[in-house]
Amino acid sequence: VVIISLTMSAILAFFIVPLTMLFFIYVSNILLLIYQKNGEIKADPLSDVWDSARKTIASFWDIYARIWHGYELHGVENLPEGPGILVYYHGAIPVDYLYFLSRLFLWKKRLCLSVADHFVFRLPGLKLLLEVTGVMPGTREECLIALKNGRLVSVSPGGLREALFSDESYQLIWGNRKGFAQVALDAKVPIIPMYTQNVREGYRMLKERRFFRQLYESTRLPFIPPYGGLPVKFRTYIGEPIPYDPNITTEELVEKVCKGNFLFSFQTKTAIQALISKHQTIPGSIWKALLERFDKHHK
Repeated sequence: VVIISLTMSAILAFFIVPLTMLFFIYVSNILLLIYQKNGEIKADPLSDVWDSARKTIASFWDIYARIWHGYELHGVENLPEGPGILVYYHGAIPVDYLYFLSRLFLWKKRLCLSVADHFVFRLPGLKLLLEVTGVMPGTREECLIALKNGRLVSVSPGGLREALFSDESYQLIWGNRKGFAQVALDAKVPIIPMYTQNVREGYRMLKERRFFRQLYESTRLPFIPPYGGLPVKFRTYIGEPIPYDPNITTEELVEKVCKGNFLFSFQTKTAIQALISKHQTIPGSIWKALLERFDKHHK
């Protein structure tokens, strides 16, 4: 009976933490609604009027990130001062990306606009939070306007599919998605790769895939429940930007192009895979990720 109780408790705990994250997200939206009502704010959600509210929410998530995941952010100097497209690997729960947004705002007072799956906009009660934090469906026109206005725009080409069906091998699941590369070429902006170490050890998806994969492909809804929430070490790495090159094609920008032994065009997919290969144990290890919380010499 004791063993069964402990097992059930462990199982419940593994699913409770992801639900707690969702609860905190809704709390963030409630705080924004209170801020809006008290200040009678009617300004554009992307305007600086909301900066004090953004700072409060960002501070909360940054404290959570420090305590629960010992969160670190490396390579901020690789972000351009002007516009650019940030491309990142999508974890089972992109809480690492939320940590990144929070710390970027606290360090640089910079808002990074985020392209999200349509599923996100179906979630009830989050409209104001999505608007104030710059989350958008990310049509080509929206992205081009944002970049023209000097914004940093982020996208995960793998999206929900990568979140649901990638695993501790950290395989990129992009399919034929290359719209971000075309936007980068049209806007003449650099692409910056990003990846978070141990994100799959923090949160994972159930292993049974075939039924859920068919269900997802027919509905485009995430029916697989995430689990985890262990306090593993998270480190986000921002790689060197891939500069705009008028002579490169969309396909070449998405994939890699080798030009001799030493001259190598680090294109988007290759750049992210290089970050993963450099910083991630493959396959990912939960125990090692937990022990890294005590590694004070890691750089």
